[in-house]
Amino acid sequence: MKSEIHNTNDSTAGNRVRKQFPVTGMSCASCAANIESTIKKQPGVVSASVNLASQIVTLDYLPEKVTPDDLREAVVSAGYDLITSDSEVAREELASLQMLNHRLLKRKAVTAIALAIPLFLVSMVFMDLPLSEYIMWALATPIVFWSGSSFFINAWKQIRHRHTTMDTLVALSTGIAYLFSVFNVLFPEFWHSRGLHAHVYFEAAGVVIALVLLGRLLEDNAKANTSSAIKKLMGLQPKTLFKVLPGGEIREFLISKVVPGDTILVRPGENIPVDGRVSSGRSYIDESMISGEPVAVLKEPGSEVFAGTINQKGSFQFVAEKVGSDTLLSSIIRLVQEAQGSKAPVQKLVDKVASIFVPAVVAIAVLSFAVWMIALGEDGFAPGLMAMITVLVIACPCALGLATPTAIMVGIGKGAEKGILIKDAAALELTHRMNAIVLDKTGTLTRGKPSVDKIRWRQETEELRGRDILYSLEKLSEHPLAWAVVGFLEKNASDLPVEKAESITGKGITGIVGGEVYYAGSLSLITGKGLLPDEALMKYAEEEERNASTVIWFADSKRVIAVLSVSDTLRATSAEAVIGLGEMGIDVYLVTGDNRKTAEAVARQTGIKNLEAEMMPSDKAEFIKTLQSSGRVVGMAGDGINDSQALAQADVSIAMGRGSDIAIDAAGMTIIGNDLSVIPSAIRLSRNTVRTIRQNLFWAFIYNVIGIPIAAGILYPLTGFLLNPMIAGAAMALSSVSVVSNSLRLKYMK
Repeated sequence: MKSEIHNTNDSTAGNRVRKQFPVTGMSCASCAANIESTIKKQPGVVSASVNLASQIVTLDYLPEKVTPDDLREAVVSAGYDLITSDSEVAREELASLQMLNHRLLKRKAVTAIALAIPLFLVSMVFMDLPLSEYIMWALATPIVFWSGSSFFINAWKQIRHRHTTMDTLVALSTGIAYLFSVFNVLFPEFWHSRGLHAHVYFEAAGVVIALVLLGRLLEDNAKANTSSAIKKLMGLQPKTLFKVLPGGEIREFLISKVVPGDTILVRPGENIPVDGRVSSGRSYIDESMISGEPVAVLKEPGSEVFAGTINQKGSFQFVAEKVGSDTLLSSIIRLVQEAQGSKAPVQKLVDKVASIFVPAVVAIAVLSFAVWMIALGEDGFAPGLMAMITVLVIACPCALGLATPTAIMVGIGKGAEKGILIKDAAALELTHRMNAIVLDKTGTLTRGKPSVDKIRWRQETEELRGRDILYSLEKLSEHPLAWAVVGFLEKNASDLPVEKAESITGKGITGIVGGEVYYAGSLSLITGKGLLPDEALMKYAEEEERNASTVIWFADSKRVIAVLSVSDTLRATSAEAVIGLGEMGIDVYLVTGDNRKTAEAVARQTGIKNLEAEMMPSDKAEFIKTLQSSGRVVGMAGDGINDSQALAQADVSIAMGRGSDIAIDAAGMTIIGNDLSVIPSAIRLSRNTVRTIRQNLFWAFIYNVIGIPIAAGILYPLTGFLLNPMIAGAAMALSSVSVVSNSLRLKYMK
């Protein structure tokens, strides 16, 4: 089977390491279950999840107890292989091996079909030809022993390790049919002496192998399409770049040779190779890969540029800041890979079924043969043998095994193309149940770039020194509103020493300057110190809040000195996103630490009816918990450090992509471009994906539940119908292909 190549990815928590490795040799869900159980038995393995569709195993293990090479030995002993090297050479060798395997599968399938067509015609149309049985034997032999050799080799490997897979079913069914036919050609008198005709079933063995190989070839091609999003993302990064050397010489280097601090030249039409900051020149860059916005963005000295984005007409130079796996593009690829390799909760049930599926099918096949023999005696041998072969052929654990992961892979890949990074399959599956969403204001509904509109001083004489004190105090705060104040004052203010500076979460900052205590923050911070603003300042503040501005109060230990109005404009798509969420039946809540009047103004402009203001970070989490206790499945969208607690509490957590790393780490889903209107798209994607998974599982289960009894001959006493093994083989191949094809429909859904 062809598998998508994944880089090994580390994410260490304590001594635990998470990595992904490609697996080779898998052919069905039972293979995945066997590898998973083998790895889980190894000491030091915390968890293991094998994804059949992506051919990837995701591992959590303790490196002091087990190494990747130890795990590879265990997997090899089970009859498969684990690719543990992540070097460029190893990746190229793996890609080459996968291509060779695909070509070999194609060659074997074409050969089998070319021989199976005349084999079928001789058996069904020209059965009276002289030596027809020998002709069929000659045609079937290369199909069984060359085209179908992998079935027998893999089945033998698995039986040695007390495992059974799809290969076991195919090998047993076609092997029995072939050997029984050879016996009948060589010793026909054994049956003639008993008054029976010596039937041969070469066509059953040959045509079944041909159809199964054709199904695997189609499935292989279809599965390759499920990972097209990863291929597109990988294709965005060039393999070479032009480096500007210290002497000014420009030379071409492999991208692996660039290090932070290097100066890179980008010419018109080229992809940006790594993350960095423009040092000279200017150009417009297509950043739709990151932001989803089709309009090119102007870049000039000091502007950030990101790997994978496309330069338009101008040339410029930039200094590399993040290279290799540290670039934004690499982190996106890594997140998509890990998510595509993860398992949805519904997959646990499927894995349990797959682990007992093949032994159960073998038992049913033997039982059906026994029933035929008991019911008809010697006359039941031939139909009983055909029923047993047909049961083995028609059973398909592949359809079950592919039902969930193919849909997840396509869904997560589709999300990545739309600027939605989904951390794992569980987040994607749970999103469809979301019926309430909590939105933060700053950076989520608004642009997150507040600016000071004006400052109203109590007395003009207080402005000169007060400006320096306020500037020095706010410089020590990490809040975005404080940055806005610093940016507003920095040209006309001097830095003063501040003692005992202390940030008060959700309220502001306090510190001592020149022996006097000063406060900058919310009204509750000021009034909590027993201070009351005069009537003029209070009237001004109320007017600004009604206009959706946030008010910052500045005071010393005796009186309020000034009030600042800070505005943060709404995103153009915020109101549209709120309307879209409402139309999907989702209740929208605005929960913010800002004052009520400002929050009410924003809620009014966006059409949000449910509002909670002046909320501390812990209050946000408690509010979500309250909604959950009433039976709601709650989503939370935010971008700041202060949102991380609420994001962790929410059932579905959504980080706005330009927000803090802590918020992104806490979230199950990240909107790369900060466009809130993408959230309804993410919910639609989840609903479509879950619907596709349910369709796949329904048809996979129904196919086996109906097909196996019919193959065993349950209709024969009523209608005289006995299913032909060739038809069973075609149906089995079709079931896997139909499941993968149904998943691929997700790529074209809006």
